[in-house]
Amino acid sequence: MLNLNYCYRIYPDASQEKELLDWLEICRGVYNYALAERKEWINSRKCQVNACSLHSEYIIPADQPFPDYYKQKKALTQAKQQYPELKRVQSQVLQEVMGRLDKAFNFFWKRSFGFPRFKKYGQFRSINFPQFRENPVTGYQLRLPKLGSVVINLHRPIPDGFVVKQVQIVKKASGWYAVIYIQSDVNIPSPKPQGKSLGIDLGLEKFMATSQGELIARPKFFLELQSQLKWLQRRLSKKQKGSKNWHKAREKVAKLHEHIYNTRKNFHYQVAHHLCDQANIIFAEDLNVKAMSRGMLCKHTLDAGFGGFLEVLKHVAWKRDVYFEKVDANFTSQICPNCGVVTGKKDLSQRVHKCSHCGFVTDRDVAAAMVVEQRGLAALGLGVKLPVEEEVIATQRFATQRFAFAKRHEVNANGDVPKKTSRASRRNRKAS
Repeated sequence: MLNLNYCYRIYPDASQEKELLDWLEICRGVYNYALAERKEWINSRKCQVNACSLHSEYIIPADQPFPDYYKQKKALTQAKQQYPELKRVQSQVLQEVMGRLDKAFNFFWKRSFGFPRFKKYGQFRSINFPQFRENPVTGYQLRLPKLGSVVINLHRPIPDGFVVKQVQIVKKASGWYAVIYIQSDVNIPSPKPQGKSLGIDLGLEKFMATSQGELIARPKFFLELQSQLKWLQRRLSKKQKGSKNWHKAREKVAKLHEHIYNTRKNFHYQVAHHLCDQANIIFAEDLNVKAMSRGMLCKHTLDAGFGGFLEVLKHVAWKRDVYFEKVDANFTSQICPNCGVVTGKKDLSQRVHKCSHCGFVTDRDVAAAMVVEQRGLAALGLGVKLPVEEEVIATQRFATQRFAFAKRHEVNANGDVPKKTSRASRRNRKAS
């Protein structure tokens, strides 16, 4: 099965837009009600057995089961009798709201953090039509249940052999969009690692350096418009909240954020296609993007969008039959790609790689990209990894792990691990 998502701009008329806005608010109310129902059930199981809270307590019968996805989905039929405004929304759209809440809970239980929150006004921005009997795209119109035909900018036709499975309507600051989910019953084999290879190294001084010596500058998408965004947010803070001028100022801020996102995404796609034009195999570092986004240079890291670029590069490489793989990112800037000798840790101000063993001189990021390419080829069995590099990396990792183990367990001079002691005994031992 081949699944693709095509995004198109749609232009609903005034009545259709009003109906869509009402649907979003109704779906938001259903989402918040279902979330409150689950939270009350969970809180009712947290009270003590012999005492209750002096302020309030959630009292729910002990035999009442947890309101999961299927029970809340079934309860929609009875809720429509009590709240007739729910009948305005297409039935499957309301059911998808329950599915979205259940997905958020499953994500929370999997990660053990990130409990679902209530949606404020304007935070529910999309609805999903999960099923169609026939193709909803007819010419330059998109036919939606209970809404009728909506004008769509079909800038690229749907390929032959694909069937429209779902349509998601999204409200952004610039207008309304339709994300069409299409499916085809074909199997595309994964790209094979053959042909010309290329290694890339991502950074903040230069956005990217390739193993062929090419350096790509880093556009500062957010930093260049930061002063304008600051000015718009200052104007927004001076408006009365909820007024017409406040809504106008808020839309300007949202449009600027969307412009920054679009320019960054466009740059990522251009660079990804540029790399796929040069090689048949691309290797990149397996970066810990989450840790980098919380460091001292977090704003610059998030502005560059390394995580989003790697996902875009992976998708573009798959579409263009280019093999893409990530390799270990440790010690790539400390190894000479020419002879494999460790040159030592470099400061961030040192931008030139100069090997004292073989005299190889090149840009620091280009040398790291060459090491990335060598590691990728060695992992695929297409190259020979230098034994010096492998031995040094293993030695440094073993030393780091041994130091961390000794610090954690307080290893004695004989190498024995003492038994765990209390904090008071350790404090007395340090004092003595």
